Amino acid sequence: MFYKERIEELLKNKSDRKISRVILEEMNKMGLITVNEEKCIKCEQCIKECPSFVLKMGQKGPEEVADSTCISCGHCVAVCPVNAIDNSKTPKDKQVDAKDFSKLNGEQVEHFIRSRRSIRSYQEKSVSREELTKLVDIARFAPTGSNSQGISFLVVEDKQLVEKATELTIRMIEKSPLKDSLKGLIRSYREDGVDSILRGAPNLIITTADKDFSGGRGNSISCLTYLELFAPSIGIGTCWAGFFEYCAGIKGSPLPKLFNIPEGKIITAAVMVGYPKYNYKKLVDRNPLEVTYL
Repeated sequence: MFYKERIEELLKNKSDRKISRVILEEMNKMGLITVNEEKCIKCEQCIKECPSFVLKMGQKGPEEVADSTCISCGHCVAVCPVNAIDNSKTPKDKQVDAKDFSKLNGEQVEHFIRSRRSIRSYQEKSVSREELTKLVDIARFAPTGSNSQGISFLVVEDKQLVEKATELTIRMIEKSPLKDSLKGLIRSYREDGVDSILRGAPNLIITTADKDFSGGRGNSISCLTYLELFAPSIGIGTCWAGFFEYCAGIKGSPLPKLFNIPEGKIITAAVMVGYPKYNYKKLVDRNPLEVTYL
């Protein structure tokens, strides 16, 4: 019996007072994986694709060697050609059958990737909460080191907060070693109200991570890259908020306090978000390819 079915049976037959304890006990009994022995063809794909070497082949099918090293990547369940294995850390009822989706061809993917633009001119209206939620939801599927994940998202819907963040960032730049090289940016903001920090974007999406998590920055970049690639498909533009990120990381920065970042967490990355004011008609070029083959 698979994980979900067993838990559902317990929920039906046990009193509320005992549910938590019973489920925990049963999970411990069941271990990491369950295998439908009648379906399993012992192809060993689950074993070969496990990055942590958690599984081995037994007489009746794959068996776990050490569940504590499982990184919850879901490969073992996703790769099985006969749907015979389940994993309590990544239940197959949470996975989607890939054959339900058609694959893009190379030309379509190239066009999709090259059409991504940094948007610096936004419409006034805020992005709907439904669409903002879609953005951060897709971001959580991005690859992270050893599937460490560990990234939280802060979605700023209040434009006054975004504008305050611009003001605080400018103040910090005025006191930083960057002030001379960015004097034009500062002057245009102070004299003409031109926002070159967050570009007048109506929304801002910030990632945070535990301050002692070494993968926080890298994982955040991966997540927000997924987010910004997805955004144009629902009519949304994004741009990396580099000056904001720089100032948010300075010791004593007022920006984490502005956004009520919890103690022990740090801002790891941020992107501006909004509906683009203009549409691009061309795919731009880049520097010539530089590559070495060995």
